[in-house]
Amino acid sequence: MAAYTPMIQQYLKIKAEYQDAFLFFRLGDFYEMFFEDAKKASAELEITLTSRDGGSADRIPMCGVPYHSAPGYIETLIEKGYKVAICEQTEDPKQAKGVVRREVVQLITPGTVMNGKGLQERENNYIASVSEFSSCYGFAVTDLSTGENQVTLLNGFDEVISEMYSLNVRELVADPDFPQDALKKVTERSKVTISFQSAEKWDAFSPIMEHLTDDRLKETFGRLCTYLQKTQKRSLDHLQKVKVYKLQDFMKIDIYSKRNLELTETIRSKGKKGSLLWLLDETKTAMGGRMLKQWIDRPLLSKTEIESRLDTVQSLLNHYFEREDLREKLKEVYDLERLAGRVAFGSVNARDLIQLKKSLQQVPAIKEVLSGIHHAALREIEHKIDPCTELCELLDAALVENPPLSIKDGNIMKDGFHEQLDQFRDASRNGKSWIAELEQQERVRTGIKSLKIGYNRVFGYYIEVTRANAHLLEEGRYTRKQTLTNAERYITPELKEKETLILEAEEKMVDIEYQLFTELREQVKHFIPNLQSLAKCISELDVLQCFAVISEKRHYTKPVFSDGELFIKDGRHPVVEKVMNSQEYVPNDCYFSEDRGMLLITGPNMSGKSTYMRQVALTSILAQIGCFVPASEAVLPVFDQIFTRIGAADDLISGQSTFMVEMLEAKNAIVHATGKSLILFDEIGRGTSTYDGMALAQAIIEHIHHHIGAKTLFSTHYHELTSLADELPMLQNVHVSAVEENGKVVFLHKIKEGPADKSYGIHVAELAELPQNLIKRAKEILEGLEGEQTAKAPAAVQEKRQTFEKTDDAQLSFFSEQPARKESGRQAPKKDLLVLEQIRAINLLEMTPLDAMNELYQLQKKLK
Repeated sequence: MAAYTPMIQQYLKIKAEYQDAFLFFRLGDFYEMFFEDAKKASAELEITLTSRDGGSADRIPMCGVPYHSAPGYIETLIEKGYKVAICEQTEDPKQAKGVVRREVVQLITPGTVMNGKGLQERENNYIASVSEFSSCYGFAVTDLSTGENQVTLLNGFDEVISEMYSLNVRELVADPDFPQDALKKVTERSKVTISFQSAEKWDAFSPIMEHLTDDRLKETFGRLCTYLQKTQKRSLDHLQKVKVYKLQDFMKIDIYSKRNLELTETIRSKGKKGSLLWLLDETKTAMGGRMLKQWIDRPLLSKTEIESRLDTVQSLLNHYFEREDLREKLKEVYDLERLAGRVAFGSVNARDLIQLKKSLQQVPAIKEVLSGIHHAALREIEHKIDPCTELCELLDAALVENPPLSIKDGNIMKDGFHEQLDQFRDASRNGKSWIAELEQQERVRTGIKSLKIGYNRVFGYYIEVTRANAHLLEEGRYTRKQTLTNAERYITPELKEKETLILEAEEKMVDIEYQLFTELREQVKHFIPNLQSLAKCISELDVLQCFAVISEKRHYTKPVFSDGELFIKDGRHPVVEKVMNSQEYVPNDCYFSEDRGMLLITGPNMSGKSTYMRQVALTSILAQIGCFVPASEAVLPVFDQIFTRIGAADDLISGQSTFMVEMLEAKNAIVHATGKSLILFDEIGRGTSTYDGMALAQAIIEHIHHHIGAKTLFSTHYHELTSLADELPMLQNVHVSAVEENGKVVFLHKIKEGPADKSYGIHVAELAELPQNLIKRAKEILEGLEGEQTAKAPAAVQEKRQTFEKTDDAQLSFFSEQPARKESGRQAPKKDLLVLEQIRAINLLEMTPLDAMNELYQLQKKLK
């Protein structure tokens, strides 16, 4: 290190403390990066890699970005999951002895972004911390941009991963000794940045966590606060009192079910469009949009709270004009939560404060609208709303309506706000008027009509005349200042005196305005708790009006809650209905009672079984977040959990096949479901052989029926299972109807009682436009299979238990083995024995269904 220049030595010393971050090292008007940072940054940011002499034998790799455009480059790195340490000059270069002192003033990470493209306005940007204890895990989350804090205890690391998925956590802070294999599970499933922080004292944050009585919660939240304090190196006054929550206080929807039901993002595109959140989001404010997502992630369990929300939605539905007036007012409210965060953070500018003022100006009108709706919950919200009148008046008196973006360029404060500022402004304005008058006087004095007085930062004010007219100037009165190609520039004593007055006034004005703005920002800080409380009220109001709008627009109905019965009349899938024309959507009923707790659903592929199952779950979720539901009538229980096994997908990252994923999701439901849960199982067992799959499907149905008692919708193509309804009293058969017309299948999408008679698989292949010769061949094979007694499918699994018990193999053969036939006391023909040997040699596990049917066809030809 001694071989390097003092500046490079300083860089390396600071970089050693931030090994996992890009170090943006301030040199003049640029942020420079060196060594490996430079190589990596040049590739990630697509900027030129250069080099410089750093005192060593080899030139040092180097790249940089201009100071004024650095935020865009920083956002790009953060979006890619990197961290950026901002290293600034912390002393005046003119007064520095030797190398200018530099320090890291902020570490920007994916979880600590405060503004820019990295923040989605309708999504929280969470950073979390996790602590491992003997019997549980501590889990805390903070949205630094809003100051929201939450902490809880979770039973296992799977719950930690589920919460991180649900909250879309961007960064996780753990102890340096936290098990690496557990952290690997986190990074495998989502784009999360892992950071480390040991537990230290957190006295600075005692006021917001003094109510925590559990030391495990204190340690977990304290770890997160310590990390935030060390990385941000500035005031965090906007952090709110930490909220303790318990998963058991909300409907539990595991990571698989949230994905399968597409609550906040779709499975295919991972985007919002096509999700339940997309359907519901009629909020008018960014903070309302964030609260809506939080409500969808955590449906309520308290019937009292649910019904209170529903009653409020009903009231807003009944007051159309007031609701529309309210929506117009909410449109003018900016993001109060994040504005308050930027005030505390010191990054707020004058335009932000104008947005704050305009938002506060809408509050009295919002209160007036609410006062006209006679409903207890809305009146309670109205009474909670603090208009922050004093703050609004302060901002209105201080700031001009259209201030510049920078707070260091002046023209921010209103005339009359500060006496000394007004005096300097008067001097500046009068001086400029004097210069304009001087220009006219000089033109008259010299007779030069083209004479003009200009200004630049280098030479100040000057009188400019063309060279052709220079001889007209009075000698001794004008002093040459600058010579141009076609003109000369001069000054006079009077002009120089006025220039000094004007420039001094303008310089002092900028300094005074900057000082006044920082003082104003400090005054606004005192109102942060009021603003955060106001934001919560506005957000809740926004979500409730959103539910009312959706319920009216989509013709939803208010649900009624029961102790166990479920009855949905004319139920619809809310998202599918919106995507389709509502007149084309076929509604369906669903009924569960004390003696009818499981539905076995059969019917063709593409007929709507999965849609039907999902719509029951989504209807329950909508009801428990306090929204009306897509049905003409709905009587629902309060479900404690929803489990789904829908769709097929390999988990390639974890090395798990489709069938393994299917079994893991099934296990999760079977282990955790209760009699108050809802289970959706779609085509369980289809990922393995026919007998294995059928056996598993039946065993799962029986286990849920006998040991869990959860309300269950179970769709299957194993028609043999429909006979279980004769043995299991809680199980009922229903099917999605379809008809054949002229050899073509027509899906009616209507649920009817009883089992289906066909699967129509080849018809679906026809709809997919597979080659006609292939379709024809499939039909021939199907006819052969259905007509061949020795190769026909088995009866219901329960009728074949003896076969399962007698076989020595874990995987059953596709055919029943028959002893050699005797004809007139002789052995069976050699041809038949050869076919039997071929059958024994077949490995069905390595064959596709089509290969199996072709093999069967060839064997059948040999036997014939």
